[in-house]
Amino acid sequence: MSSFLSRRSFVRQASLATAAGMAVPTIVSATSNSRHAEQMVLGHNGFRYRVVPGWGVLDASKNPVNDCHEMVQDAKGRILLLTNETKNNVLIYDKSGKLLESWGHDYPGAHGFSIGGEGNDQYLLIADTDRHQVIKTDLKGQELLKIEYPRETGKYAYPTQFKPTETAINPTNGDIYVVDGYGLNYVMQYDKAGKLIRYWGGKGETNDTFDCCHGIAVDRRNAVNPTLLITDRRHNALKRFSLDGKYVSTISLPGSYICRPVIHKDNIYGAVFRSMSDAYPESGYVQILDKNDRVISTPGGTVPTYQGDKLSEQRKDLTQNAFLHPHDVLVDEDDSIYVAQWASKKTYPIKLERVA
Repeated sequence: MSSFLSRRSFVRQASLATAAGMAVPTIVSATSNSRHAEQMVLGHNGFRYRVVPGWGVLDASKNPVNDCHEMVQDAKGRILLLTNETKNNVLIYDKSGKLLESWGHDYPGAHGFSIGGEGNDQYLLIADTDRHQVIKTDLKGQELLKIEYPRETGKYAYPTQFKPTETAINPTNGDIYVVDGYGLNYVMQYDKAGKLIRYWGGKGETNDTFDCCHGIAVDRRNAVNPTLLITDRRHNALKRFSLDGKYVSTISLPGSYICRPVIHKDNIYGAVFRSMSDAYPESGYVQILDKNDRVISTPGGTVPTYQGDKLSEQRKDLTQNAFLHPHDVLVDEDDSIYVAQWASKKTYPIKLERVA
C-alpha cells in the first residue's frame, strides 16, 4: 500500500475539490440527472457498464430502505434485496425494477444474505449482527432454522460476541460457512442441520487469521477442487482456503476494502465500500477479477495497473462520483451488475448494464 502521506494528500485533494464546488457527475440517488447517468460509462478492459436510471426506486413512505446490505437472485429470476429497515427487511424485485413483494420485520441487524437449494426448495440465510444469529428462512420469510453463537468452540463467552456478517453454502452437501466479521473473526463450518463441524481463524496478522473476515463464497470454478474465498477486509485482501479450513493463498487488493467476493462465470466481483482507508467516506467502487485473480476492471474506481504481479493501490475515480459505499453486488445472466449500498442516504440499489 502507499504511504500515509500519499493517502493524506489524496484525501486532501478530494476535500479541496469538493469545497471548490468541482462539477462531478453523480448517480447515487433517485434524483440524479438521467442524462448524465445514461452517458456515464464505468469500468475498463471490456467490462464497462452504463447506469440504468431509476432502477428499483420505490416510494420510501411505503417501502423504505436503510442500509441496503446484500442481494441475491432466485431460480425464478427475481432479485431479493436485504435491508436492515424492519418495515420490510426483504424487498423482491423483477429484473425491470418493479417491486413484487416484501416481507420481514424482525431483523434489525440484517447484514449477510445467501441463497441455497434448487427450484421450489430454495432457501435463504440471513446473518443478523444485532440478533447474533444466522437465520434460515424460506423465500416467503418463514423461519426454518437458527444458528446461535458458537459456544461449543470455547472461544465465545456470551452471545453478543458473535456478530456474523456473511454465510456461504456448499451446494454439494449443504454445509453452511459463517464468518464472524464484526465479532471475534472466526470462520465456522456447520452441516446443513446447523451442527458445528469445525472452526478456524480469529483475529491476527498471520495467513490463516483475519482483521474483519467480512465475506465468504464457495469458489467452484475449478470443479475438481472447490475452495473458499474469504475477505480479510482491513488487510485489503481475499484469502483462499480449502473447504476444510486450510490456508491456500492470498489475493492482495491494495487500497480496496472489499465486502464479499461474488463468483459469476469466470470472474470474481466485489463491492468495495471504501478505498485507501476505511476512514475515508464515500470512496467506494466495484472491482472485477479474472480467472487468474487479477483485477481487470474497477467501475467507479481508477484503472487497475500492475507492476509485474503486484497491483498498484486503487482509488475512487474522482471524475466519476458513481457510488458512496457499495456493500454488495449481484450479477445476473445478462452480466448486469446490481449494487447495494451501505450508509448511502437510504438510496435504492443501482443497476449497471454491460455495454460493448
